[in-house]
Amino acid sequence: MAPGSRCIEAQPARSVSGRLTVPGDKSISHRSILLSALADEVSEISGFLASEDCLATLQAMRALGVPIERPAPSRVRVHGVGLRGLRGAPHALDMGNAGTAMRLFTGLLAAQRFDSRLIGDESLMRRPMERVAKPLRAMGAEVRTHNGTPPIEVGGRRRLHGISYRMPVASAQVKSAILLAALYAEGATRVTSPAVCRDHSERMLLAAGVKIASEGLATVLEPPERLMSRNLEVPGDFSSAAFFIVAGLLAAPEEGLVLQNVGLNPTRVGLLDILRSMGGRIDVEEARMSGAEPVGDLRVRPSFLKGMAVPASLVPLAIDEFPVLFIAAACAEGETVITGAEELRVKESDRIAAMGAGFEALGVEHRVTPDGMHIRGRADGPAFGGGEIDSHGDHRIAMAFSIASLRAAKPIRVRDTANVATSFPGFVELARSAGLRLEESHA
Repeated sequence: MAPGSRCIEAQPARSVSGRLTVPGDKSISHRSILLSALADEVSEISGFLASEDCLATLQAMRALGVPIERPAPSRVRVHGVGLRGLRGAPHALDMGNAGTAMRLFTGLLAAQRFDSRLIGDESLMRRPMERVAKPLRAMGAEVRTHNGTPPIEVGGRRRLHGISYRMPVASAQVKSAILLAALYAEGATRVTSPAVCRDHSERMLLAAGVKIASEGLATVLEPPERLMSRNLEVPGDFSSAAFFIVAGLLAAPEEGLVLQNVGLNPTRVGLLDILRSMGGRIDVEEARMSGAEPVGDLRVRPSFLKGMAVPASLVPLAIDEFPVLFIAAACAEGETVITGAEELRVKESDRIAAMGAGFEALGVEHRVTPDGMHIRGRADGPAFGGGEIDSHGDHRIAMAFSIASLRAAKPIRVRDTANVATSFPGFVELARSAGLRLEESHA
């Protein structure tokens, strides 16, 4: 850990309460900037997540010649330049820690008239990128990686053609990259996923006037002449709400903790199905639509959780929420078995290994497997001892072990937490307002 790295000091706490609003959805914020930039006129975005990840997307679009204003931190005005109005950046585009941005920009830039180079921080430069490069090459793109990882060199002036592609792993990032390239291809493109994955891109493309259709697990896109501009309201990020959903199950008062205006896209809420199957009391109130996305308020009440075997069909619908699901499993009676989650190995960290090491430090009975974990939980009394955790610079690991303090016997110190700002700026402050006893410090 580098000198000056940040830590979260989590003292044991016993309750959380209130009505909380989590920041805007990260996935939708990324896509709102990209698609608004390709529209012909001005688009207004409210609820934009002003995190480091999403600001990397915004800055990259500015570097590509798109005028973007920010009247307020969560409001963005994008002056679209049209499908063919981007221009080459004078430098490499730095995606920071944003894997979503790097993969989506790879697809978009593969169809442009100029060369591009994509880089990121130390963590992102280790993440696999061939899964997105291969289908783009099949479309005629020139995409070069460095032994499968960034930097990514994208050659311009290539004529792309539509393809029919079966993804080996369900990935909304790969699918979205292909669909962005398909906007410029000759002929239709068909992408088939082995399982359901997020459909934010499809919803937003359809709202922008693109002819796009879902046929079971397949998505078919016909290249458009133009994209229509529109105003967008970004709902609260379900992945951010997930930490407080688990907190509410573990330590809310009987009337419950309320999370307001949370995005409830059916391709994102697998965690709700899992937690309800474990005995979690979670109700949706004020269900409504916000543009193309369903939203609602979540009331979460304290619950006696029981371990279960997580169905394989729900794994891709909850993959980003697994770190905090592991915390819930450690507080459940009996054993929770998670399989088919090998995707966790190639996130911002190896999340299976990182959670296993954290459980080892805090005295949780568990067994790590290549594609998941077996967790023997404790539903009565503290489920965690105290100790020091290395988050490996992974924001979701850091926030998950912060929530563990609600069922900890002693303080938990989480190291290397600066990257929490990449997805959830203000996490510590919001958690404290709900009753968690968190403090930030420098190592």
